[in-house]
Amino acid sequence: MNEKYFDGHLTGSAFSRRQFISRVGALSAGALAAPAIFQIAPRAMAAPPAQSLLSVAKGTDYEALLSKALEPLGGLPFIKKGAKVLVKPNIGWDRTPEQGANTHPVLVMAMVKLCLAAGAGKVMVFDRTCNDCRRTYVTSGIQKAVESIGDARVSCTFVDERKYVPVKIKKGVAVTEWEFYKDALDADCYINMPVAKHHVLAKLTIGLKNIMGVIGGKRGNIHQSLDQKIADLNTVMMPALTVVDATRILLRNGPTGGKLDDVKVLHTLAVSTDTVAADAYATTLFDMKPDELGSTRCAAAMGLGEMDLNKVKIVKV
Repeated sequence: MNEKYFDGHLTGSAFSRRQFISRVGALSAGALAAPAIFQIAPRAMAAPPAQSLLSVAKGTDYEALLSKALEPLGGLPFIKKGAKVLVKPNIGWDRTPEQGANTHPVLVMAMVKLCLAAGAGKVMVFDRTCNDCRRTYVTSGIQKAVESIGDARVSCTFVDERKYVPVKIKKGVAVTEWEFYKDALDADCYINMPVAKHHVLAKLTIGLKNIMGVIGGKRGNIHQSLDQKIADLNTVMMPALTVVDATRILLRNGPTGGKLDDVKVLHTLAVSTDTVAADAYATTLFDMKPDELGSTRCAAAMGLGEMDLNKVKIVKV
């Protein structure tokens, strides 16, 4: 689990209330010029594989499809007993599953079940939505699907604006500090579940851009130098797994969508521990080349994954 720092001091039990009040008082008096900021210690990660592996699965039984797609990857071996897991779908829009603007609810439900079966002690599902969260959680079908599991270890909650904390992005090129959601930072494991769709500014929004749902602040500012900033943000939270929902993709008028004529049904999943490779493959579903997506190019240049699909082992289920 990550360690958190307040201007060089550990937070939580290691940083007492008295120390905190003293520190804030010093800041208020001008004795300390530096603002409070969280330094995120990177999670211990296994050495990357010699070759990125991408599993591509097609089928209409989405719950079974997800399980089959995970088989070439060995399931969910990164979930340890009692782990706190974040399953991060796109729940941003007041749209039905058929409209293709959010992750399919059956896939989210299936992933939560698999996490529990793998030994997770807690599974969190949430998103910082664009439309009113009280509508998006319901219309998307995700809230009902997750709650239908009926397990106290599972939560599908709205984000709490008080829980955003500033984070120093050490590897950042275009952005070096931004607010992240503390519950996301505290998770032992982050599973990224984007829907693949058109985006009016980014061309496409897939796995890398799904990080927008765990950041705070004025997200509109991210859309200046967007591609590099998306890559920078992904250096803070790297998913253990990315599941690209291409069961139906939004070809036009994204990211909001709304017209069924803009949706193409593919019944496809692209799954990898390499988000860059997953995005690269998903880009081809839109008759585009991976290097046409700026965020993919920037992330690959930063060493976050493999963009060249000729160097990726693709297993089709």
